[in-house]
Amino acid sequence: MIIFINGSINSGKSTVSKILQERIPNTALVELDSIRAFVDWLPTNEAIPIVHDAGIEIIKSFVKNDLNIIIPYPLLRKSYDKFVKNLDKNNTKIYAFTLSPKLEKAITNRGTRKLDKKEVDRIHYHYSIGINNPGYGETIDNSEQSPEETANEILELIKKT
Repeated sequence: MIIFINGSINSGKSTVSKILQERIPNTALVELDSIRAFVDWLPTNEAIPIVHDAGIEIIKSFVKNDLNIIIPYPLLRKSYDKFVKNLDKNNTKIYAFTLSPKLEKAITNRGTRKLDKKEVDRIHYHYSIGINNPGYGETIDNSEQSPEETANEILELIKKT
């Protein structure tokens, strides 16, 4: 099983993904931001395709070794479709969930995270390009949910399919 957790900065992707990892046996958490660190000197537009390609190969390897995978990362439809096209050949079920708190909630300090101006600007940008409503998978307004409640909702949606 492959689970994409989409959403803007500060939407709860990492926190919810860690909870899901604890609850779903045999699950690897693939943080694409960690891959980005390998090429942090490259401009974003050059680095992102490299990060996506490397992520696809890592996910394929984990699937080949019978692991479930959770990927918390902001993905627009075009990028998500690239992942699915390259991963769908494995006959592994792919799920996608977008965490979409209301903008006014997303730009506030949530949990232990303290946002700086650059992050707030990036959240506004993400919302303006539709990261919070990408047109694929299930969208969850987690404005008033705890991370545990959001994880529970995701698990229930997975059970239904």
